[in-house]
Amino acid sequence: MNDASHPRALLARWGLRPQKRYGQHFLVDNAAATAAAHLCVDGDPSVVVLEIGAGTGVLTQALLSEGANVTAIDIDAPLLSKLRERSELRDAAFELGDALTFDYVRWANGRAWRAAGNLPYNIATPLILRLLALPYGPQTMTFMIQKDVALRLSAAAGTSSYGSLSIAVQNAAYVEYGFTVAPSAFYPPPKVQSAVVRIARRDEPAAHTRDPALFEKVVRAAFAYRRKTLVNSLSLALALPHERIERAVAAADIPIEERGERLTIDDFARLADALAEG
Repeated sequence: MNDASHPRALLARWGLRPQKRYGQHFLVDNAAATAAAHLCVDGDPSVVVLEIGAGTGVLTQALLSEGANVTAIDIDAPLLSKLRERSELRDAAFELGDALTFDYVRWANGRAWRAAGNLPYNIATPLILRLLALPYGPQTMTFMIQKDVALRLSAAAGTSSYGSLSIAVQNAAYVEYGFTVAPSAFYPPPKVQSAVVRIARRDEPAAHTRDPALFEKVVRAAFAYRRKTLVNSLSLALALPHERIERAVAAADIPIEERGERLTIDDFARLADALAEG
């Protein structure tokens, strides 16, 4: 990236500065932007992409270079007005909006679409969960997020990062950890590492269970007391007798002394169904 197109230089020329309230850490690394855009477009140049958080346009330009039909939203009105003036971004559309309240269904208007973006750390988790819950949400999401959150999203059962968030997201989508991004790839640099993660929506939930609401409740309860066994954690969190929990655990063919972090999505589905039967 040349000095003139560096976010520091652009912001100075525009009379702007990074806004802490928006969690702005602008992408500097063109190679990281290109790799993320390639992961998002995945060889389909006709794809419609909504970029969440346009920043200074580094990822926007990379997505355009991949041939994507790009709309970028941002909450920062003065910054967005400057992006609209950049000739290299003339093929992108821009909308002012808050990612957590934006009307994605209105914008998509029945089109298949994908999401991409360098997300502020403080909105990454709620935004991903909101997008997964949309009836006509993105087919895929390719996001730069805090590395430890990316590890939690993609974690396998039995690993230290595995938890209720892992299961909630993996039940609705396939999660691929893309690559790590150093703090130096951003301006100003964050205090932690980032990572690119790709989340592809499933056609149907991974958990085949009779009562999805109970399944979610059981998952949260299993991780409520991580140092306790599954039986003890469920009994405390669900306020149910040990005996009932033990019967359900046995019926689900799960070892009685197992801990929640070792259970797969299928294990939790069987357990939830066993608890439903009493």
